[in-house]
Amino acid sequence: MYKAKINRKTVYLITAVASLGGLLFGYDTAVISGAVGALETYFITTLENNDALASSTIFQFKLIISLCILAVGILFGSFVLKFFKRSKAYTIIGIILLLGGVIYYFQFLTLPGVLTENLRNSILGFMVSSALVGCIIGASLGDKTANSIGRRNGLILAAFLFLVSACGSSYPEFMNIFQTNTLTSFIIYRIIGGIGVGLASMLAPLYIAEMAPAKIRGMLVSCNQFAIVTGMLIVYFVNYFIVKGQTEIWINETGWRYMFLSEAIPASLFLLFLLFVPKTPRFQTMKGREDDAIKVLSKLNGPQKASEILAEIKASFNKTKAPWLSFGWTIVIIGILLSVFQQFVGINVVLYYAPEIFKGMGMETDASMLQTIIVGAINMLFTVLAIFTVDNFGRKKLMMIGSAVMAISMIGLGFTLYLQVDGLPSLLMMLLYIAAFAMSWGPVTWVLLSEIFPNKIKGVMAVAVAVQWLANLAVSWTFPMMNNNEALIETFNHGFSYWIYGIMAILSGIFIWKFVPETKEKTLEEMELLWSSKDKLQ
Repeated sequence: MYKAKINRKTVYLITAVASLGGLLFGYDTAVISGAVGALETYFITTLENNDALASSTIFQFKLIISLCILAVGILFGSFVLKFFKRSKAYTIIGIILLLGGVIYYFQFLTLPGVLTENLRNSILGFMVSSALVGCIIGASLGDKTANSIGRRNGLILAAFLFLVSACGSSYPEFMNIFQTNTLTSFIIYRIIGGIGVGLASMLAPLYIAEMAPAKIRGMLVSCNQFAIVTGMLIVYFVNYFIVKGQTEIWINETGWRYMFLSEAIPASLFLLFLLFVPKTPRFQTMKGREDDAIKVLSKLNGPQKASEILAEIKASFNKTKAPWLSFGWTIVIIGILLSVFQQFVGINVVLYYAPEIFKGMGMETDASMLQTIIVGAINMLFTVLAIFTVDNFGRKKLMMIGSAVMAISMIGLGFTLYLQVDGLPSLLMMLLYIAAFAMSWGPVTWVLLSEIFPNKIKGVMAVAVAVQWLANLAVSWTFPMMNNNEALIETFNHGFSYWIYGIMAILSGIFIWKFVPETKEKTLEEMELLWSSKDKLQ
């Protein structure tokens, strides 16, 4: 019997190129962390001394929020159409839009064009988290992009968006082609980068999975998750070396620009390298280009194995998909809540606002940036440990332990701030929290999402991922509103928001314990039988 010889060198090179998409995913989402204070000074403090500029900015802020809500609403409406019959879906979408529109109008649009404390914090929160709107859009369009222009070309598009965002975010006044004020231009360029992140978050692992031989597919796909946390760690180093030894004035005027512009280097390399990697055999076959597919398969797996794999690819197109509610509502709700709790425990508050949190503990700019590097290193180290332990310990056990430790550390961090015990105790609580998340809810959520959905309804995972980005946006946007609120500061001294995240960690542990099945060592077919039996009992 012929034993196929894998061309490991070519496979590893292709994986390394595609994993740059994951690295840029982490780089783009974390680059904002070092610039929050400077952005607040450069963009928002300026508004306090210029009423006309403040009024114009508030009007444009309301407009861009309205457009973002409309775009996200349309995307989620398309998901609703797949869950319900068309007539019922339109009714549900109409009710949601009506209620949301009424609340949004009276609670936001009718507010006067005056820079109040809450509005100021809202603008800051959205400016920091605006890329996440793009992530929702990009992730939602990922499947259509993959099937229309292909996985490789979709990544080329993402690389181009990363490059445009890097340049536009660093110099929004000079690249302001939108005829808006500078703050709005900055937000638009961050959203453009977010679309690139959303596309890369889906297309990079998909490209690797379709190019990698089955024997080493799991290991290679996990490289994408490792690349994400590596990208975060790299940008923490970059931000640190940009601000090291510099004055606050220079950082507020120039330093933050270099942080965003630095992304142009990996984005350019990603764009260049993608021009030299092939399209996936599955996409080539889908488009009727079987000769091209055979060439790629032969190079990766050997000529004898190539025909066999091509036959398997062609056969997979004949498999029928089932309606999304074929296994009942339980599996859908569990998948969505996994995504929601992953964000509601507050992880991206730490990743996006870490330097500002450390400054709030009394640290100088250089020291706060250095502590952020430690956060990134802990995140990467324990993510690697999770990859190697998840199959031994089981998913549920890791998730429940992670929830317990996150709850203790977040509530403890809240108390250290409330009691004004700054310094080492606060830092240790934050690092403990990061380690717990990286060992559990960080990577294991993705493992569970990939395992709980039967192959027939894998499309539901797109809903869970889109909801995850939406939950990320909600948490990141609201953190400055809670953390910078004068009444809450006077009462709780910055501890309030961390207690909220601690409570969410407790609820996440209860949710895993009560409702999420253990998927360790279960085949996808066994999971399908599990949900089928549950559906019959409902």
